[in-house]
Amino acid sequence: MYPVTITSPRLALREFTADDVDALTAIYGDPKVAEHMSFEPRSREQVQTTITTVTEAAKAVPRTEYSLAAVRPGGDLIAFARLAIDTQHPGQSSGQIGFALRADQWGQGLGTDVVRLLLRLAFDELDLYRVWGARSPLNEASARVMSKVGMVEEGRIRGHLLVRGQWRDSIVHSILAPEWRDER
Repeated sequence: MYPVTITSPRLALREFTADDVDALTAIYGDPKVAEHMSFEPRSREQVQTTITTVTEAAKAVPRTEYSLAAVRPGGDLIAFARLAIDTQHPGQSSGQIGFALRADQWGQGLGTDVVRLLLRLAFDELDLYRVWGARSPLNEASARVMSKVGMVEEGRIRGHLLVRGQWRDSIVHSILAPEWRDER
């Protein structure tokens, strides 16, 4: 599926372009945003590489990576949104989501809007059966977002990621297609 455009009254998900480097650097380069991520704040050059990689991956057939820009009406890029289709188990219809919201947009319900749009893509457009996401145990805002959209906390993956020289656990949340339909 290319190109992707999914809209709601407050946001749209669209494909990234080369012109998004500075706007995405404002997200990925911010230490507050990267605090709970699995990486250090990224430089403009690293973000340029990310955009090149995701725009190339968007054209793959079959497409398994949906890294999308979340934009406000008028085009202001406020988040990175990602849905990765599970390719390790062919025939099983599952995907993982992730998102990073610009810090000046926190506290307005926009993270919830981003995740709802990702779930629309997963369940309504791609007909997936299960979607999951993982978060840092300390990222309570992400826990609230996933709970608001009907995702259930499944448990803890101990020592899941090596982050800043230390092993970190991840908390996993998921939602199934029938639950998504019930939430709507």
